[in-house]
Amino acid sequence: MQRLKSRRQFQAVLAGSTLARTAHFALHAVALNADQVDLSAKPLFNVAAVWLGAMVPKRWAKRAVTRNALKRQIYTVSQLYQDKLPVAAYVVRLRSGFDRVQFVSASSDALKLAVRAEVQQLLERGTRAASAPCAPAPVLA
Repeated sequence: MQRLKSRRQFQAVLAGSTLARTAHFALHAVALNADQVDLSAKPLFNVAAVWLGAMVPKRWAKRAVTRNALKRQIYTVSQLYQDKLPVAAYVVRLRSGFDRVQFVSASSDALKLAVRAEVQQLLERGTRAASAPCAPAPVLA
């Protein structure tokens, strides 16, 4: 599984379709076409593989330790689904914050378990929805 690195890659995937949503996360996907996998001048995705990125905005997770813990959980859980997901680019985006009253610590085990369970649920829904074709990525200049 390849990781999204550049802003252009994230923008291309977010311009695609939303495959699945849970209470806190959304899964965005875009199919890879030949223009983006080509090895010529600066392609967005240089390998035809499953690409994944995680977006955890400061708006929903104020502390860096929380953002890093959420991203680690997203990438760890996604490794279990790399064989089930079709070749495309995906972004798991945090779309609402976790309750700070329920999860007092910025990086508690309870928070990590809740995130793992919800990301697993999101990726299960995403693998079912990914069997339908997703929109090709726009070619960004």
